[in-house]
Amino acid sequence: MKNKKYKKRSSKASLIIKVSLLLVASLAICVTAYGVYLTKQVKHAADSAHEKLEGREVSALRESKVEPIKDNVSILFVGVDDSDNRGQGSDHSRSDALVLATLNNKTHTIKMLSIPRDSYVYIPKVEYKDKITHAHAMGGTLTTIKTVEELLDIPIDYYVRMNFNAFIDVVDALGGIEAEVPYALHELDEFDKFTINLEPGMQHLNGSEALALARTRKQDSDIERGKRQQEILSAIINKVSSVGSISKYDDVINALGNNMKTDMTFDEMKSFLSYLTKGVPRIDTLNLEGTDDMSTGVYYYQLDPASVNEVKETLQNHLGLNENSTSLTNNDTDSDSSEETSVN
Repeated sequence: MKNKKYKKRSSKASLIIKVSLLLVASLAICVTAYGVYLTKQVKHAADSAHEKLEGREVSALRESKVEPIKDNVSILFVGVDDSDNRGQGSDHSRSDALVLATLNNKTHTIKMLSIPRDSYVYIPKVEYKDKITHAHAMGGTLTTIKTVEELLDIPIDYYVRMNFNAFIDVVDALGGIEAEVPYALHELDEFDKFTINLEPGMQHLNGSEALALARTRKQDSDIERGKRQQEILSAIINKVSSVGSISKYDDVINALGNNMKTDMTFDEMKSFLSYLTKGVPRIDTLNLEGTDDMSTGVYYYQLDPASVNEVKETLQNHLGLNENSTSLTNNDTDSDSSEETSVN
């Protein structure tokens, strides 16, 4: 009798093990299938979003093209309003947001700089100074890139141009983001209607609300606006990096593929995933100091030369461009003297 009971227990245990193995195998197949599905989705989106800038294989400030998987690189994020309401189109619209990010592979850090849209800078294409927001209208993304390179004397390795639809759709695809609202807001939505009403404090925002927060500057300044854009972009990066967002990647990919242009190839995009596989990178924000100028009757933001030089040196060190910089081999790059605030 004892042997029969033992055999029954053994049989049940064996059955449980087999079922468990079957479930694990099924799960592995599902995960693999989903991974293949995502890869195909990403490739399709990447092919749709890819836009090669004519006459620019590599920045004039680089000797050769970088490899994201091993080199420190820079990415310029260009936000444009090419909505039907404005009737400007993607090639003739002004840039509504300019955020420059430098990524250091060794220290696993990101420096993020928001460039005020009304900054009075030299625009190489027209050979005179104007608001940096006008650079895009004067010559598209390439003119914007060359203007930023002229201002900061660092190479722009990649660009990502997104319209407002991409921003809204990405935030919505992630289920919203958490962001600090500095004061009560009654703002325009993406259709230029006053439908956005937000209370001050930490809020859970959908895409339209996040966009309104990123664009507003009526109650403070362009500098504070830039800081909000950095915080929102950081919130998006953190949300994308979280395990809970994996199931939403296909929606995010579709949103980007339909409303984004970049000179990154599919393989280059995959290389940037190494930053996320090592954990969420530390993001430090930088700001350009300056003063308001209405002396000509037109508002400009006059950048402080000392602040520009300080930020320039910080970014050059982070990319390992200075000969005396040790940013490629140690963490000294993260104790830069420039004014910066960690958002993590």
